[in-house]
Amino acid sequence: MEHFNPILGYETTGPKFITCGEIMLRLTPPNYEKLRMATNFEASYGGSEANIALALANLGVDSTFFSVVPNNSLGKSAVRWLRSNDVHCTPMILTEPDETPSNRLGTYYLETGYGIRPSKVIYDRKHSAITEYDFSQVDLDELLEGFDWLHLSGITPALAPNCRGLIIDMLKEAKRKGLTVSFDGNFRSTLWTWDEARDFCTECLPYVDVLLGIEPYHLWKDENDHSKGDWKDGVPLQPSYEQQDEIFQHFIERYPSLKCIARHVRYAHSGSENSLKAFMWYDGHTFESKLFTFNILDRVGGGDAFASGLIYAMLHNYKAMDMINFAVASSAIKHTIHGDANITDDVSSIRNLMNMNYDIKR
Repeated sequence: MEHFNPILGYETTGPKFITCGEIMLRLTPPNYEKLRMATNFEASYGGSEANIALALANLGVDSTFFSVVPNNSLGKSAVRWLRSNDVHCTPMILTEPDETPSNRLGTYYLETGYGIRPSKVIYDRKHSAITEYDFSQVDLDELLEGFDWLHLSGITPALAPNCRGLIIDMLKEAKRKGLTVSFDGNFRSTLWTWDEARDFCTECLPYVDVLLGIEPYHLWKDENDHSKGDWKDGVPLQPSYEQQDEIFQHFIERYPSLKCIARHVRYAHSGSENSLKAFMWYDGHTFESKLFTFNILDRVGGGDAFASGLIYAMLHNYKAMDMINFAVASSAIKHTIHGDANITDDVSSIRNLMNMNYDIKR
């Protein structure tokens, strides 16, 4: 595929990253208004995998996004937004109604929380183009050729049966070709049930190198007797170091091909102030990051910013503690940016935050 990135140019020597997922139109009432009060909306684009591609591209990584969008002004605008942030869109598929009958771009509405009022999301993504496309037409060997890293999430397979087939096939092809694979379970209760998500995402684990989050997966204490429960049962959302380390060890025992497991832990003091830290298993040890406390401008995409920060740090061979602190700092700084994605184009600003340096830069 012929790529051009205005920052990287045509010739790139670093690792090449690709991801696949749905990109959606995001509509948000301005000034923290509630949806029922809104008379106008701010339009932008987002989606977990697109957010990660965009964040990495802004940090200078050769980053490609694959998806299906309708061949109309909305679909083209979404592609244009990605390209304006230096994401390669060569493999993107723009479809006509004979290929995807509904031929629509998924949409979601975000009501931004403030203070004690949490944010709220309403999806309008059923029958979007990606859910109606016949992916048997896609040559995955050709699609993944030349790439070093593939990132996928549990959102895409939740959309429709064709997307579930695509994700499993991409995982198998990436494994065959020797790509590093990262996977974020990203459970969405509006798209499928907890048991459906756990069943499918557990099926993905043998193909994964870097696991983001510890749910939704089965980690049975006894594979032959599920009544004995899951090792994660009873573990709090804000675990101690010892509790998290034990869960990581059970994952590694069951899936020795995993090279890294990382998850962030959120402390929601209010709708406008949160704290974040993270745990990571890497190279035989469990690491715990610093705790970052911050005010929130826009929370959506915080988990994607964590994922992109970790991927960036791993691609650039950071030391383990720097990897996890850079990932959390990436998430924290995203909370200060409007929109879904971490549009931060200088690594130094994230590293300064990572080192708790808040001084003005001039």
